[in-house]
Amino acid sequence: MRLVIQRVTEASVTIDGTMHSSINRGLMVLVGVAKEDSPDDVEWLAAKTAAMRIFPDEEGVMNLSLLDIGGEVLAVSQFTLTASTRKGNRPSYIHAAGHDLAIPLYETYCRRLSEILGREVRQGIFGADMKVALVNDGPVTIIIDSRLRE
Repeated sequence: MRLVIQRVTEASVTIDGTMHSSINRGLMVLVGVAKEDSPDDVEWLAAKTAAMRIFPDEEGVMNLSLLDIGGEVLAVSQFTLTASTRKGNRPSYIHAAGHDLAIPLYETYCRRLSEILGREVRQGIFGADMKVALVNDGPVTIIIDSRLRE
């Protein structure tokens, strides 16, 4: 699984012109699921997301986690994170998981992160045409790939 995590002051998802989900201070997380991903990847990434120290402390040093600040999360599925760009100019999505694997792993990631944080993780709708808006704070953007954890 691959995540793009952005520290935000606010973020939202609009679907068909209607606001579906929104958060204030916290993390906007784009979630890409590949064919080889498993529940083990979900567990590792949920724990990593909650504990990542990317929020400033009182001295402005990135020392605090989502847990420390009581921040919110908006998680959106994004199969394009699995794109291969090795050949040509058109990305290939051959490594993207199908709905039968991607939906359960995305939903499990959201549920597990919610359990760790003790509050709801807001979501987009899997497969929907979503308009995502955010104010990246910093800017701080981190990419995490569960295949690169060792």
